[in-house]
Parts: sequence; structure tokens; C-alpha cells
Amino acid sequence: MQFLELVLKNFGPYSGTQTTNLRPETDGNPCPVILFGGMNGGGKTTLLDAIRLALYGSRAQCSTRGNLSYSDFINQCVNRHTPPLEDTRVELTFEQVQEDKLTQFKIVRYWKKSDIKDTLSILIYSEIVNDWWSDKAITNTWDEYIETLLPVGISNLFLFDGEQVKELAELETPPEFVIGAIKSLLGLELAERLAVDLEILAGRKRKEIAGKKDLAALEKIEQTFQNITAETDLANEKLASLKNELEKAEKHQQQASEKFIYQGGKIAADRSQLERQLNDYTTQAEKSRQSLIELASNTLPLALISPLLTAAKVQAETEAAQQQAKIAQNVIKQRSDRLLKYIAEISLNPQQLDQIQDFIRQENQELEQQAATDTAPWINAENNSIQQLENLLGYQIQNQQNLASQQIEEIKNIETEIDFTDRQLAAAASPEAYEQLESEVRKTQKEVAIAAAACESANSRIAELKKESEKTQKELESYSSEYLTVRNSQHVINSIAKAQNTLKLFKEKLTLKKLNKLEVEITDCFRYLLHKTDLVHRVAIDTETFSLSIYDPEGKPVPKHRLSAGEKQLLAIAFLWGLARVSGRQLPVAIDTPLGRLDSSHRNNLVERYFPSASHQVILLSTDTEIRKTEYDKLRELGAIAHSYLLKYDPAKHQTTVEPGYFWE
Repeated sequence: MQFLELVLKNFGPYSGTQTTNLRPETDGNPCPVILFGGMNGGGKTTLLDAIRLALYGSRAQCSTRGNLSYSDFINQCVNRHTPPLEDTRVELTFEQVQEDKLTQFKIVRYWKKSDIKDTLSILIYSEIVNDWWSDKAITNTWDEYIETLLPVGISNLFLFDGEQVKELAELETPPEFVIGAIKSLLGLELAERLAVDLEILAGRKRKEIAGKKDLAALEKIEQTFQNITAETDLANEKLASLKNELEKAEKHQQQASEKFIYQGGKIAADRSQLERQLNDYTTQAEKSRQSLIELASNTLPLALISPLLTAAKVQAETEAAQQQAKIAQNVIKQRSDRLLKYIAEISLNPQQLDQIQDFIRQENQELEQQAATDTAPWINAENNSIQQLENLLGYQIQNQQNLASQQIEEIKNIETEIDFTDRQLAAAASPEAYEQLESEVRKTQKEVAIAAAACESANSRIAELKKESEKTQKELESYSSEYLTVRNSQHVINSIAKAQNTLKLFKEKLTLKKLNKLEVEITDCFRYLLHKTDLVHRVAIDTETFSLSIYDPEGKPVPKHRLSAGEKQLLAIAFLWGLARVSGRQLPVAIDTPLGRLDSSHRNNLVERYFPSASHQVILLSTDTEIRKTEYDKLRELGAIAHSYLLKYDPAKHQTTVEPGYFWE
């Protein structure tokens, strides 16, 4: 497993959206350390809690939760400056090798103030579509799924803080979380199975000495217990088989969904809508063409002879003007003749009479010229016809042309939409192929649902059988105790005692064998971290309490109080390191406040030997007094730092921002 990115939105002191790159590499070269620097109270532990919360949700062992319910805890994590409509969000992206294939996961948890629970979404990165897609099957079974990657029981071996190291260094006996992790790693299921067999053996002995009535009662209880045990075994086998079927069904569903997308199933799903759109576009185009036909049946064709109509209009107007000039000429000539006659009667002098006659004659000549024409009129249009022709040319034809242009443009746009829709329909899967793709998706979804329901039912049945078994075992023990009290059967008591001693001895030997490897790993880690190589020869682990004992090269015990505070802390780190190595899991290591109470020599050993080697990815959360400039420069010199961030806390706003760099950058 390898963390890639952490995104916090309105979480704890982190207001707004804060994104950090956690990839343990620089320019393509592996560098294991991602360093976060921050003062106390600045949000370092909150980052570690965010990772735990993203992975485990309500099961997360967060530092500030205490005895709070999960709903109270997540509401407590909402930043005080979060707007009412905004959510609080934690996103963790990581990659994991599964079946020789690298898979990227993104865990998204989000909620709003006063929500009683969060919303979880698990996204898987698909190289086929080059994007994230939600995997509902994994989302619904995430608590079980994460147990296959990083079980919560051993998570504290990889995600721990300085307080855990301090507690582990001071205590003579390891705390509960370490003891639980050790037992989980040792695998003592066989001892528990032997305890059940011991109870069965004790029951057989009870039947041998019981009376008939007592024998019948015991046999009935024993038979019930055996039936429940056998049914539980079958139920566990069935559950394992059902989980395998569920994984296969989920894989088939994923393959069917991806095939549905890249073979055009999504477009085919919208075929009906696209066909309706195509039909609407065709109808609109037909309406527009019909409008053009109606325009063509009116005055629009006359636009083709507009120049001819214009010439006809000019000719008609000219003829009308000439006709009016002839009429005016006759009228004016008659009036001129009367005027000349009248002038002659009033006896003007000859000179004035000649001037007047010349003027009238000149005016009459101009009128004759205006009315003169070489060609006879051929249109003979009336004024009403000329007005209609002028109206046709000035308004009707132009208006018809504008309407026709609009209709033609609309038809072009519609034909473009028709062409685009046709191409979409051509790219879609055929109805037969779509039906098959959709059928496969529905089939795989149904198979996943059936398999998940079967797993849930099997889990419920196992829980019921467990309760019945515990109840039956208590009845058996109660009956056995009463029977042994009445009969005082020392033989049975001795037999049970011997069997219990044998089981105890077996558990001790089994534990001792399992612990040998762990002791070797812890010894190697501790000696590697110490600068005094002659101090420790061997680290031993008590098989009962799991406490540590140290022996020098001469085989003499080294009292723990002789160790300095720094050496105790190194021993605690070696303990956790050894457990992590024995687990055999390639997991990231996150350490909060890693260098408390260490002197310079121990600091150097931890910086040079532990941090670059603890894992392929090491997330350090440190103050400026732990990883100082000296240690920082050393890690840089070793080429161990992939990224460094500074958590800047604003006490006035009670907010923290994540910025690239460190205290001295």
C-alpha cells in the first residue's frame, strides 16, 4: 500500500480545502519520507486522525475521540468557520497491488454539521476511461475490504504517535493495542480449537460416570453442542465460499460496466431520446420547407424579375408623366390664346405685345418638348396600377425575401442538428448489442446483490450460532458443575485439570515458537538503532505479559531503569518496527512527534537508520525542536525527503494552512 494524496476540507483546524501530495518520490526517484512540520496544537495529530478516519470510519482509533459517540466525534471535527451549507470532507487516495495489478483507490468521507453519520464513497481509477468511478460494491463492504489491506487491529503498528511510543517505553507491560497486535500476528487459533476439544473430552468423561437420567440430559446437551459446532463449521465454510463468489461477482460487474461504457452502451441508452430529437428536427425542417413553398406560391417568385419590374415601373411613370404633360399643354395653349386675345384688346404698345407673345411662345415650346415622345405608349398603366407596382417592389418582395432567408437559415441549422444526431445514433450500439450489454450489467448487478445478501445472511447465521453455542456451553458448564458437586467425581476433575495443564503447556510452547522470530527482529532493530552496540545482545519477550527483557553480551539481564529515556524510546520504536516487519505487509508508516526526549546521538541514529528504512513510505509529523535544521539537512543529504510541508497555524483565526517547505525553507 502507498498513500498518494490527502485532501481535508473544513476538518479540524483546516479551513477550506487543503491538498497534500504524499507520493514517496521526487522526479521519479523513490524517496520514502514525507515531512510535516508544525508547532504543538497546529494540526499534526489531526492529519494522522484524518488518515485513520478515512480508512476506518466509526472504528477509527482517533486521538481526540475518547468516549465520544461517532456522530459527536465527527461533528466535533467540523471547522468552526465552516459555512452552514458546506460539508466537511476527508479524502485519501492510495494504491495497492492486487493480483499483480496496481489499483488506485480514493476514499471519500463527508458530512455536515449535526449529521448523525458520514457518507462514504469508494472510487476506483479506471485506465480505460481515464477517470474515477464509484464502486458501490466495495463501498458497501468497505469495513471488511480494508481488513484485507490494513486490519484495524495492527494499524497502530504503522500509524502511531509519540505518546504511544512514550507509553510503550515507560510501561513494563505493553499496552493493550500492542498486545492485541501481537496476538493477531501470532495466530493462536489452534489453542482456541483445542479448548473446544477439551470441553468435548470433558463431556465424554461426564457421560461415562453419569446415571441414566443424568446421562440422557448430558447426551442431549452434548448433542446440541456438537450440532451447533458442526453447523458453525459448515456456516464458516459457506461464508468463505460466498465471499469468494461475491468477489467474483464484483469483478464481473466491474468488467460489464466498463464494457457497457466503451462499447457505446451509454449512448444507446439515450437512443430513444436521440430518436425523438431527430424526429422533432425532421418535423421542424418539414415545417420550414412548407413555409418556403407557401412563400414561393405568393409574390416571392417576382423577386427573380425585380429588374424587369423596376423598368416597367419607370416606363409606366414616364408614360403617365408624358400623358399629363400633353393634357397640360392643351390646357395652357387654350389659356395662352385667350390671354393673347385679351392683351390685343387692351391695346398694349407693340413692343410690350411682342415681348409677351415671345414669352408665351417659349413656354409653349418647353411644354411641347416635355410632351413630345418618339414612341407610342405601350404600358398605358393607370395610377392605381403604378402604385401597386411600387408597393410590390418597395415592401412586399423585400419582406418575402427576408422571410425566405430566415427559413433557409433555420433549415440549415436544423439540418446541422439532424446530421449531428445521426452521427450520435451511428456511434451508439445497435439495439441488439445494447440489449445484450444492458442485460449483462443487470445480470452482474443482480449477482452482486445476491452474493452480498448471501454473505450478510451467512454472517447473521454465524452470529446466531455463536450465541446458541455460548448459551449451550454455559448450560453444559452449569450442569457439569452441579453434577460434579453432587457426585463429587474427582476423576473427572483430575482429568479436566490434566487436560487444562496440557493445553496451557501447548499454548506456552506455541507462543514461544512464534515469539522467537519476533525477538530476533526486535533485537536486530534495536541494535541497529543504538549507538552503543555492546549494550544489547538479545531482546526477549515474556510469553505471558509480552513485556521486554534486555540481555548484554555476557547473557546478564540489563535492568530497564539503566536505560536512558532516549534508549527506552528507541527500544519502543524497535518493538513497533519489529512487529511491523514480522507482519510481512508492505504498508506506509506514519509517526507523530517521533524524536521526543532523544539526545543528539540517538536522534542521528533514528534519522540516519530508522526513518529511511522504516518503510517504503514514512510520514513524519514533527515540531521544530524534534527534527531540527541539523536532522532536516541530514535527511536531505541522504535523499530521503520526497516532500516537506509546513503547518502554519493562525491563533487569531484558529486555522491551519498547509504550505510547501519546512521551518528553515
